[in-house]
Amino acid sequence: MQFIRLFPAVLLLAALLAGCASTPDTASPAAILPQPVLVDPKLPPLPAGAQPVNGIAAIVNDDIITFREVLREAQPAIMEAQKKGLVDDKTRYELRLSVRDRLIEKLLTDQKVKELGIRIGDDEIRQAIDDVKRQNNNMSHDQLEAALKAQGFTMAQYEAQLREQLERLRLVSMEVRAKVHVSDKEAEEYYQTHREKYAEDELFKARHIFIRVDEKAPPEEIRLAMQKALAVLHEARQGKDFVALAKEYSDDPAAKTDGGDLGTFKRGEMLADLEKAILPLKPGEVGELVSTPSGLHIVKLDDRRSGAYKPFETVKADIRELLYRQRQDERFTAWMKELRAKASIIIKDGSGLI
Repeated sequence: MQFIRLFPAVLLLAALLAGCASTPDTASPAAILPQPVLVDPKLPPLPAGAQPVNGIAAIVNDDIITFREVLREAQPAIMEAQKKGLVDDKTRYELRLSVRDRLIEKLLTDQKVKELGIRIGDDEIRQAIDDVKRQNNNMSHDQLEAALKAQGFTMAQYEAQLREQLERLRLVSMEVRAKVHVSDKEAEEYYQTHREKYAEDELFKARHIFIRVDEKAPPEEIRLAMQKALAVLHEARQGKDFVALAKEYSDDPAAKTDGGDLGTFKRGEMLADLEKAILPLKPGEVGELVSTPSGLHIVKLDDRRSGAYKPFETVKADIRELLYRQRQDERFTAWMKELRAKASIIIKDGSGLI
């Protein structure tokens, strides 16, 4: 069976209507811009042992939400939590309360759509359908209809669903997204107060002298290698030219030409044992003798450079997007609170959700 993929605008709406404001370090609705997800219109069965309760869970102005609607809508989240072993009676009840609140917010947005007379034209629906076809390997209209039929949709039902979603998206755009602005000045102020986030990695330039000896070599061979390494280390610490020592004593063939140059590297890019010995050093210092399975190393730090900050112009767009997402979340939360405050919402006894 082929499932139809929704286009990003619909997913963005779904995230916005969730009403969950995020912090600067967490994903937010605008950040989700989403890989398309599978559309399955069939509602899951009621949970095992649940009664088909159809009492009223909430009254929102002139519309109602039934316990049955809440139970059905909450079931996918409950099943997902069950897979992770996270469900007990308290968690199940809290998930249903959360779904009830989300259904209230959905009703409020639907009512606002009607109040403002927001309508999506047939041309926009056709464009949305074309987007769906393109995102599903440029399927033909017949293929789309067949795939929808396999999922329990008629084309008319699917178009109606798209129309509702796009109407809600337009409402959110009018009431939230269009009222959020971030200036270059605000982005630069954020950059100046969070400069540590935009620092390049610290760079290290080092050299080594390698004395080859296998860790499984006979004790006498290891003793002689250690004696040689300590003698060279002493000369290096007495100020003898490190490059000359590397060319004379190092068993690394490249040292004969490059003087034991290890190049420039960032944290995590060097062999762990060598890095551990190099990082504490100041430029010009020679470190402690380092033992590795292949032999002994004498290390010297030539230079270390603090990471430069990325120029503001290279990160400006990212900062503006970050601030925009934060403010969009804040605006959505405030807008939804306004809708709820102006509405007549009666929450019924929650015993039907237990």
